[in-house]
Amino acid sequence: MSVSPLERAAALLSEAKDLVILTGAGISTESGIPDFRSPGGIWTKYDPNEFTYQNFVANRAHRERYWKMSLDIHPVFANAEPNGAHHAVADLERRGRLRALITQNTHGLHQKAGSSPEKLIEIHGTALEVVCLSCGERLSRTEVQARVEAGEAIPDCRSCGGILKPATISFGQAMPERETALAFDHAEHADVFLVIGSSLAVRPAADLPVYAVEAAAKLLIVNLTPTPCDRLATIVLRGKASETMAALLAAMPS
Repeated sequence: MSVSPLERAAALLSEAKDLVILTGAGISTESGIPDFRSPGGIWTKYDPNEFTYQNFVANRAHRERYWKMSLDIHPVFANAEPNGAHHAVADLERRGRLRALITQNTHGLHQKAGSSPEKLIEIHGTALEVVCLSCGERLSRTEVQARVEAGEAIPDCRSCGGILKPATISFGQAMPERETALAFDHAEHADVFLVIGSSLAVRPAADLPVYAVEAAAKLLIVNLTPTPCDRLATIVLRGKASETMAALLAAMPS
């Protein structure tokens, strides 16, 4: 009797001792967070080339433009709730399979679903905090966003007067050294590397599954559309993240 790709993938997950998961925008579209690059996404309304790190730091007009844009996008993040895929990832951690969870997303839905901070690597930063580029003070995004909603065009640091910036990685900004190094270290030691909802088009995250496979990990990919790493994968499952992950967990031995 033939075994389906879903059953084969469930067997691999059930046998994993050092599972590393990478999640991208596709895991969160079902929570109402649009992929910025898809039709109707934020970059069809705004020019991404305008919102570089260099522009943000150098030009008050660009900072004002960013905080104005945030009035459109922050409520979407703030009001979003985790879906079945986020809960499935948290369930895999509870089953003792998870070595690390690496996410390209910045909106905190994994934490809301119950994934532990100790396992989570936010390789593109977090939209839930704001950091002062001068003194390094970190503030809650809710606190700073309230100032913008109250009419403050450019919220500056109240401790030192420095530039406040969301603690996300902007276009043109260097990747966080600690988180990036940690992500590659976990990829190297994974026995199974699971990609959920990532097009694997943005580096260095897109290099992680390649690195894992080169270190002998089995690669599983759950995504709606083809990725550049499909040819390296042991199993590719096409479908929505929440439905596919629910089916995978249901097929695993309890």
